[in-house]
Amino acid sequence: MKKFFATIIILNTLLFVGLSSVAKADDKTSAIIGHVITQAIQGNDMNHAEVMGNELTALMHKYSIEMTHVLLQYMPSIMDSISAQLRQELDKKYKCSLQGDYKNKDCS
Repeated sequence: MKKFFATIIILNTLLFVGLSSVAKADDKTSAIIGHVITQAIQGNDMNHAEVMGNELTALMHKYSIEMTHVLLQYMPSIMDSISAQLRQELDKKYKCSLQGDYKNKDCS
């Protein structure tokens, strides 16, 4: 029994040392993966759904900030396109309002 516990302690120590290099990574995702693997090896109970939900929330935040940056970068082109489309629709409504009883196919 003592050999069993000694073996478990040695294996856990080796795994901890081996995985600690992953956990010290600069990349947050690598650090979380290392932590999850370490907890699984040690047999600690973990809520994996909560960890995944937190990671998805962080990714959504990151991409929403990037999307805002891209949207602001292309805003002049977007606004030009929208204003051109609105001008066309307003011109069509005005031309149709000028026609009397006769309506061409665009105004019917």
